Amino acid sequence: MIVVIDFGSQFNQLIARRVREHNVYCQVEPANIPIDRIKALNPKGIILSGGPSSIYEKDSPAVDKSLFDLGVPVLGICYGMHSMIHALGGEIRRAKKREYGFARLQIKSDSLLFKDMPSEFQCWMSHGDSAGTLPEGFEVTAATENTPIAAVAHPEKQFYGLQFHPEVEHSINGSLMIKHFLFDVCRCEKNWTMDSFSEGAIEQIKDAVKDKKVIMGLSGGVDSSVAATLIHKAIGKNLHCIFVDNGLLRHNEKTQLEKRLGNNLDMNIRFVDAAQTFLDALKGVTDPETKRKIIGNEFIKVFEAEARKIPGAAFLGQGTLYPDIIESKSAFGGPTSIIKSHHNVGGLPEKMQLKLIEPLQLLFKDEVRKLGLALGIHEDLVWRQPFPGPGLAIRIMGEITAKRLDILRQTDVILLEEIRKAGLYRKLWQSFAVLLPIKSVGVMGDKRTFAHCVAIRAVTSNDAMTADWARLPHDLLGKISNRMINEVEDINRVVYDITSKPPGTIEWE
Repeated sequence: MIVVIDFGSQFNQLIARRVREHNVYCQVEPANIPIDRIKALNPKGIILSGGPSSIYEKDSPAVDKSLFDLGVPVLGICYGMHSMIHALGGEIRRAKKREYGFARLQIKSDSLLFKDMPSEFQCWMSHGDSAGTLPEGFEVTAATENTPIAAVAHPEKQFYGLQFHPEVEHSINGSLMIKHFLFDVCRCEKNWTMDSFSEGAIEQIKDAVKDKKVIMGLSGGVDSSVAATLIHKAIGKNLHCIFVDNGLLRHNEKTQLEKRLGNNLDMNIRFVDAAQTFLDALKGVTDPETKRKIIGNEFIKVFEAEARKIPGAAFLGQGTLYPDIIESKSAFGGPTSIIKSHHNVGGLPEKMQLKLIEPLQLLFKDEVRKLGLALGIHEDLVWRQPFPGPGLAIRIMGEITAKRLDILRQTDVILLEEIRKAGLYRKLWQSFAVLLPIKSVGVMGDKRTFAHCVAIRAVTSNDAMTADWARLPHDLLGKISNRMINEVEDINRVVYDITSKPPGTIEWE
């Protein structure tokens, strides 16, 4: 395995993804990980991530210096390179000129990381500090116009440092550099697959649960469905799933779930109709975070009431993924910022006294899809686009009402029908409609109208950490708009969202 040390960068999960793309297992650990813990993990290599701190600042994160005495190859990225250089006696100082964005990397000397690469290519920089003097045994292997020490190496000890970020797609050859570190430096083997993961996860669940019962909230999304299937394969009928219909679902969701999981995989699924309860709780509420918290709290109340009807439950299953953890709180105590709250992260009431089973918590969405296929889940469910836990509530700007939900459901059906007909459904990360809190004047049938406006949102992404707006064909957008306005009452205007993430988020709320 490879250990990634987390210095607080939101890119550290991209590092993990890049490693796993090469079928090598890795896991992220905090900067204050005890050295004995690293020894116990017995990694083939260690990657030090970037981070927002400056190494010379008070209380900046740092690893135990004895990490560099383990005889294990180390790759430091940005702040990780600074941490390594500083720990080994070199100097890091404020750069004369900060460097953010694209830069031309010039290779200065041979390095295993740059094997089979041109002498100059594009990389992605994001730093205000630079290396001044290097520790003994290190040499400069690459530079940019503004940064004379853009990459370093200590070939004898197999220590490597990159001032730029090879994990981001903007760095040409970045994935190849990580590949060289994994196989040419660390001598890793390609044995991380979803088949091997599922085998190990099933055994771990069996060992943890034994003959006890697990209850799980099932949403019908990819994450909870795959997690439930994994747990089901481990403990069979001792898994009891609860599907809470909160009235904020898309058209026909309950029926599809019942068919795909309940019938095809023979799962225990208890269906609960709580639509009115949620609508009453959301009456008059317009603030996005308040909506999320109300929905999360109501879900817990309903779920808890149903869970009490299942005697002997000792565990709670959840479909939590890495991005859920990152965007809700710092995954391992680092200084990453909270972007939005997730009702399935940290939302377990203490009085339920259940232990958590989160078999997907170290996986990314693309890995979850591969796992779902390996487990035999129907492709329609595996390739279902992500749907937020709070449902349509965060796709309706303003107050949630039964009528506004009905309008949004109708537009959503039309959008997804046309996206599928165009053969674009699997090529898009998400595509959905948003009901805006405004009305506008229109003309329909020679009459003046004053009706709702709908926004179409479609994005491409690999992991939802970043996303770009999809360049949908104009003819397709025109067809979707025409159908929505003609087929959905109270809609007279359709707009298309061309905002990427960042600066926006994928969902509107």
